[in-house]
Amino acid sequence: MRLGEGLTILRKAAGGMAMFLGFLFAVSATAHDIPADVRINAFLRPTGQALELLIRVPLLAMQDTDFPTRGPGYLDVSRADEALRNAAKIWLIGNFDLYENGPRLAPPKIVHARVSLPSDRSFTSYEQARSHVAGPPLSDDLDLYWNQQMLDVLLQYQIGSDRSAFAIHPRVDRFGQKVSTALRFLPPEGGARAFEFHGDPGLVYLDPRWYQAALNFTASGFLHILGGIDHLLFLFCLVIPFRQLKPLAIIVTSFTVAHSISLIASAFNFVPDALWFPPLIETLIAVTIVYMALENIIGSNTQRRWIVTFAFGIVHGFGFSFLLRESLQFAGDHLLTSLLAFNLGIEIGQLMLLVMLVPALGLLFRHALPERLGIIILSALVAHTGWHWMVERGEQLMQFPFPSLDAAFLAGAMRGLMAVLILAAGVSVANGVMRRWLHGEKSFAGR
Repeated sequence: MRLGEGLTILRKAAGGMAMFLGFLFAVSATAHDIPADVRINAFLRPTGQALELLIRVPLLAMQDTDFPTRGPGYLDVSRADEALRNAAKIWLIGNFDLYENGPRLAPPKIVHARVSLPSDRSFTSYEQARSHVAGPPLSDDLDLYWNQQMLDVLLQYQIGSDRSAFAIHPRVDRFGQKVSTALRFLPPEGGARAFEFHGDPGLVYLDPRWYQAALNFTASGFLHILGGIDHLLFLFCLVIPFRQLKPLAIIVTSFTVAHSISLIASAFNFVPDALWFPPLIETLIAVTIVYMALENIIGSNTQRRWIVTFAFGIVHGFGFSFLLRESLQFAGDHLLTSLLAFNLGIEIGQLMLLVMLVPALGLLFRHALPERLGIIILSALVAHTGWHWMVERGEQLMQFPFPSLDAAFLAGAMRGLMAVLILAAGVSVANGVMRRWLHGEKSFAGR
């Protein structure tokens, strides 16, 4: 190869490498345009004929907005007012929808928009935040990198009355890869309501009516049971050997009553709030699946199955409560209504599952597999899945230290033991009634 040809090849290779590196830098720069974590603080206060929304959001979340800078990227505060208002119009007014008694409110006016230091603590209360937003801007001689500062905005909506029912839909999931919002609603009669949500929570009723809370939690319970694969597998185990209406109704009713009890207990804080409790429940849920599948293989009867299902329903109810605990902030003053509605949504989902499973299993055992062999095969597959979950979740549980045997732990253990004894007494009474009922039916059938 001649020297000239070698130099030409080297130049082409260098050019290609430069283009490749440029592509990598461009991709990297694009990826960094979206911040990883964004924290939004907001106050919402109706007063007279106006609804004021105070928002603090990182300037970095205002993507594709050109802020005036000087030097190596310092924000030019004296020339930033128009850019700040433009960012507020596009990113805040465009993504915060407010509603009064149902209809959406007209776009607000931007009363104030200013830059604040990340060290500023004025958003600890509404009064301090409003005074700060309306105060003088930062000095222009400060060397502030624009992407490290905060944007504070006061928006004002025209409303009919400060006693109306308000709702908000903050579509803020595009602000960053992980977005959390702390919103405090300050009604005129007092009693602030605090909300904490992640991403886009959908439409949030700030002071919901009972029927709004009921519809919201019914939908939440329905979606939760359909999205919880471990709960669905447990229900599948219940259905496999008992596909007749009467035994299935007894077993599913016991499961419903049991998880209702633990849901209510969790909602009223009658359960441990320690870090080890959720992984313990998740591990126990896997254990219930394995046990129920093995019992299907060995064989079970209605009288024993409903008692076991009741005990396991208590465990699954605590599993339901982990999602519900975060959602109860949207219940307003209708805690009990929301709990019952959440249970109703779960039952609707369960009934839908049973309506599909019972005939499907009947067809399978009638045309594809003998019933006993089909029960064993399906239960073995479920047991295999549950076993892997049990091992994985057990390993996670072992990472948490065993709770110290102090006075608080012993007091909680005594309360738990008393609850178990009361439940055991109730189950014993119900079991006696069940036996007399079944025995009476058999005697009547034998005449």
